[in-house]
Amino acid sequence: MKYIDEFRDGALARKLAAEIAREARPDRQYRLMEFCGGHTHAIFRYGIPDLLPPNVQMIHGPGCPVCVLPIGRLDLGIRIARQPGTILTSYADMLRVPGSRKMSLMRAKAEGADVRMVYSATDALAIARENPDKHVVFFAIGFETTTPPTAVAVLQAQREGLDNFSVYCNHVLTPPALVHLLESHHPADEAPISIDGFVGPAHVSVVIGTGAYQAFAEHYRKPVVISGFEPLDVLQSILMLLRQLNEGRAVIENQYSRAVTAAGNLKAQDLVGQVLEVRDSFEWRGLGEVPYSALKLRADYAALDAEQRFGLKVIAARENAACECPAILRGAKRPNDCKVFGTLCTPENPIGSCMVSSEGACAAYYTYGRHTGTAAA
Repeated sequence: MKYIDEFRDGALARKLAAEIAREARPDRQYRLMEFCGGHTHAIFRYGIPDLLPPNVQMIHGPGCPVCVLPIGRLDLGIRIARQPGTILTSYADMLRVPGSRKMSLMRAKAEGADVRMVYSATDALAIARENPDKHVVFFAIGFETTTPPTAVAVLQAQREGLDNFSVYCNHVLTPPALVHLLESHHPADEAPISIDGFVGPAHVSVVIGTGAYQAFAEHYRKPVVISGFEPLDVLQSILMLLRQLNEGRAVIENQYSRAVTAAGNLKAQDLVGQVLEVRDSFEWRGLGEVPYSALKLRADYAALDAEQRFGLKVIAARENAACECPAILRGAKRPNDCKVFGTLCTPENPIGSCMVSSEGACAAYYTYGRHTGTAAA
């Protein structure tokens, strides 16, 4: 299959691994962060850490939108779901994330709330059409990749005059989070995180383009290589980063040129800009308040904004003290540094969001056997 078999060729993977080993200087360490949760899973699914020299370390970043949503925002979603005459819809991962007192949208559903899984925002619109006597809320979440479909749903709802539909917007933005990571926002009792370069997100970059990272690379002097998801994509991106670091360069390179362009998807960007605007600040789990890092509906669409319709105010909520998800999301710890990982916290009984999501680092470690020291077959 084109672009599948070619990018999973074992012989080529071993050649790339040998090139990485030759490129890696023995007198230095290379600490590379993959921002995207899809990359984290690809890295462990294909056993890429076993192909890298000991001085090339992959650090897992906050590239899982379900994982970075703070508990307080989830608690607000659960509050919406419990409102009489309300149907709350969202993607599957979101339904299982634990909030305060181990409550989740799935548990709220078991207690009588009308919570429904959808595959897209248009599914939520269909539910609103089919239930004119109920108010349907779409719990929107995701990076720049899933933001355009939300914008399309808002425009469609406005055109149709669907006054029983609204959006609870939790879309977040990638570049501000990268900046935040490098500006050493970390707890006082935690050492600053050292990152030499970034494996840039693939699907996000299809939408925003490589140009969105240009100022970041120039200001912070950190190389970024936009990578595809196949094993050869990731290995080649790591090799490109090592070459940049060894040569003292810090530029944006596009390994995923078969899908990503410099400008990105201009139509999608225009749609998002028409419907949504940047928030002054937004809390990320593990990162705290990150300026200009999330989106909200513009005033023209206030009637479709669930936060305004339900009068929602952000509420403070405490993390489970046993869960290391916040430290894992900022790259300060690995999943197997967590005391409850793989014991009390499993995909069947998650304590933290990093174990729930299909893009979470803990789920990747658990699925591919990293908690036992062996890769899963």
